[in-house]
Amino acid sequence: MDLDGGAGNNKRVFNRHGTDSSKNQKVCFHWRAGKCTRFPCSFLHSEPSHPSGSAAAASSSSTANGSGAPKRFADDSRFSGSAQRRGPNFKNNHNNSWGRMGANNKVVRKTEKVCNYWVQGNCTFGDKCRFLHSWSLGEGFSMLNHLDGHQKLLSGIVLPAGMDKLFTGSKDETLRAWDANSGQCTGVINLGGEVGCMISEGLWLFVGIPNAVKAWNTQTNQEFSLSGPAGQVYAMIVGNGLLFAGTQEGILAWKFNAVTNSFEPAASLKGHTLPVVSLMVGANRLYSGSMDHSIKVWSLETLQCLQTLTEHTNVVMSLLCWDQFLLSCSLDQTIKVWVASENGNLEVTYTHNEEHGLLNLRGMHDLESKPVLLCACNDNYVRLYDLPSFSERGRIFAKQEIRAIEVGPSGLFFTGDGTGFKVWKWAEPVATT
Repeated sequence: MDLDGGAGNNKRVFNRHGTDSSKNQKVCFHWRAGKCTRFPCSFLHSEPSHPSGSAAAASSSSTANGSGAPKRFADDSRFSGSAQRRGPNFKNNHNNSWGRMGANNKVVRKTEKVCNYWVQGNCTFGDKCRFLHSWSLGEGFSMLNHLDGHQKLLSGIVLPAGMDKLFTGSKDETLRAWDANSGQCTGVINLGGEVGCMISEGLWLFVGIPNAVKAWNTQTNQEFSLSGPAGQVYAMIVGNGLLFAGTQEGILAWKFNAVTNSFEPAASLKGHTLPVVSLMVGANRLYSGSMDHSIKVWSLETLQCLQTLTEHTNVVMSLLCWDQFLLSCSLDQTIKVWVASENGNLEVTYTHNEEHGLLNLRGMHDLESKPVLLCACNDNYVRLYDLPSFSERGRIFAKQEIRAIEVGPSGLFFTGDGTGFKVWKWAEPVATT
């Protein structure tokens, strides 16, 4: 992220409609600082107005869900696999509303930057500073808290359902527990290896570290160490009663044996030629993304590979199921939306382009039940998009790459920020009379 707040090193693009053509179209820097003594001044002494219409506003006004019901992201299921996760519907075709923004959608300006001096606590321009004095841009959500404590980059955030504790894992080889009410750190566990990923499923908390998966039963405090992985564990997911882990050598699966009270190796899925870094379950399928630039589709019943998707041109960093669609993001700077064709195979129905590589996708609903996609990019931003239009709702900024995003109840969500994390909440909808 560019945090430069200097006066002369950055150029801001201004809209020139409605301005006096006899003047220089740049806003006077000295006027912004309240110190301009020139009259008449050859620069603008006001922020330029924006045109009433834009290319985005002129496009189709189709909405995310014509039926009025909110689209759904993959539901969390219990470890037993009794609940069915949603995913690509093999009887559904393309949705023509992808990427179309309605006339009332607001597009966040792309020239906004956080003031570096504000970050350091010594900006002297105050409200007149032309750079942001905030960790976010956009309406409808706000930051509640910023908690810090790790010594290195945060790599996982988990808020188990029904618990008043939140867990964070880091490259500093520790797992921290936080009181969800007070925000206080209540415990630290040294794991002996960098945390590659974390998930929770029912009563279980799983943490991936080099050469092992650590498992804790949060009710009984039992701890297990699942051996088998070679190298770092990059991703985990639960489906059909199995715990899957993406590793340097492919995908491993374990099954919990209630009789012996232990996790037993169940399968090893081979096919990717490089490490598996993302996993998702939906529609009785397991989806895996890899450093080999491909996505593989596996049957959860037979654990056989059904299809290999090769449209990405770089590492497939994250996968997400939403309604009948599969979403994938990559370091190739694209998000691809997949849907099942008549023959059951997945194909791309829409591609969204970013200016930076993408690291993570999470889906949630705001407090008006509108589906929102959270996209972490390697420019230290999280972009928030309405679905399926991909109109931008806002941005969240950080000092370092945001590798961890977690969604909580009641409109809460969490984003990693270097050695700590921020707590955000969607605003309550405004009542109309």
